[in-house]
Amino acid sequence: MRFVLGLCWATLAAAAPLRFEITLDPSVAPHGSSGRLLVFLADATKPREILSGGFVPGETWIAAREVEFFAAGSTITFDADVIAYPKPFSEAAPGDYEFMALLDPQHTYARNAQTGGDLYSAVVTVRGINPADTAPVKLVINKLTPMRPKPADTENVKLVEFVSPMLSKFWGRPITMRAGVVLPPDYATSAKKYPVVYKVHGFGGDHTRAWRDGPTIVKNIAEGRQFPMVHVYLDASFSTGHHVFADSVNNGPWGRALTEEFIPHLEKQFRLIPKTSARFLTGHSSGGWSTMWLEVNYPDVFGGTWSTSPDPVDLHSFTGIDVTPGSTQNAYRTKDGRVLNLVRMHGKEIASVEQFAKAEEVQGEYGGQFASFEWVWSPKGPDGRPMKLFNRQTGELDPFVERAWEKYDIRKIVESNWATLGPKLLGKVHLVVGSEDTFHLEEAAILFCGFLKSKGREDACEVVPGRDHGNLYQKYTTYPDGLEMRIDKEMRESFEKNQKR
Repeated sequence: MRFVLGLCWATLAAAAPLRFEITLDPSVAPHGSSGRLLVFLADATKPREILSGGFVPGETWIAAREVEFFAAGSTITFDADVIAYPKPFSEAAPGDYEFMALLDPQHTYARNAQTGGDLYSAVVTVRGINPADTAPVKLVINKLTPMRPKPADTENVKLVEFVSPMLSKFWGRPITMRAGVVLPPDYATSAKKYPVVYKVHGFGGDHTRAWRDGPTIVKNIAEGRQFPMVHVYLDASFSTGHHVFADSVNNGPWGRALTEEFIPHLEKQFRLIPKTSARFLTGHSSGGWSTMWLEVNYPDVFGGTWSTSPDPVDLHSFTGIDVTPGSTQNAYRTKDGRVLNLVRMHGKEIASVEQFAKAEEVQGEYGGQFASFEWVWSPKGPDGRPMKLFNRQTGELDPFVERAWEKYDIRKIVESNWATLGPKLLGKVHLVVGSEDTFHLEEAAILFCGFLKSKGREDACEVVPGRDHGNLYQKYTTYPDGLEMRIDKEMRESFEKNQKR
């Protein structure tokens, strides 16, 4: 149900800059709740059932505050000028607006937007409002976002949950590693062991994609279109963002936990060939970085990675920003004052680094894309949280954090250890990126690939003309059946070649 208010209502209370009176209905939180309270403002150009931040920062205005405890039935006065993006709400022009409140108890909004367990209000429309001089807008939080059901095992797709001793010790509480495992169609009727591909999702995803992809994979294997191997969809989602399976002073030893605990557990539970040459990696975006990181750091564990559109693999271009030690570049602007853009679509720049960073700060104190990098790569600050790479207001880089990030610079690691690492990575690194990546990720990839080419590894990378972050996998001249099918074919060739040795 939606509500529409008009000017007559606005005269019932004393006018002032726009504020909200938000009530928590006991029907959705009988014992009260807590979390990050968000309020959304959007032009009332079309009726909506839900308001959200959207992909492009600023399309919908957002204000926020932390609420330690919101008692059932109580009302909070919310000032939408203190923490807001793109501007304090009172600075919006007079007009017709829609508003919605959302309480995020698990602090997951910055990572997943509205998700199961979030409490929210109906969208309220107020017409003829002057946000600089108006009565409070009343919102009632009386709706509960349904929880997503836990995936159930099928004949060929299995859920695996494993409490990691390493991670549990680090956090002081049980930490569960999860995966969705897709088994070949003949798994139940044969006794043979299979090679395995470990798949890592991008930012905002998780292991449940196994249940969406699984039926197609099983069908393709049965028809001979895909290589008979086990597909393990790993879960890299965490409260702090995407942990990318890298050991971190903030997130804990995710890389070690995967290679020393979880993979051995999976190899005991399923008939997987426990050899380097039978373990493959693939992932896109943050999953692309994760799989490249795992191959480079654990070359004796994994037999090859197929990493697509990876997050920055050379920190001379962290989405266009040089964040290597000694760099004095600003995160928001070039040295000649031009705005640094982060997102482009169809050749057009549509959002800057500054817009994304500032919008993320409002949506949540942790879990967003930039904060996610900091939870993995940054040193721990005096407040116990990771230090920020750059000042969110000014864009100024922190030299101390830059030096700490260097140990996660994949190109730096490979170049510095080439004498020993180069031979181990021979034939194992496969990177594919679009020349017009939506987030400018091709810039770092091209730098990394340039180094590999200088070492005679011309075949390690492919930059696909005209492709971006979202359409890279669609059919192209060098992969007429789609990139996913080419990756599958190359994994088969690698496995069969090594089996003959």
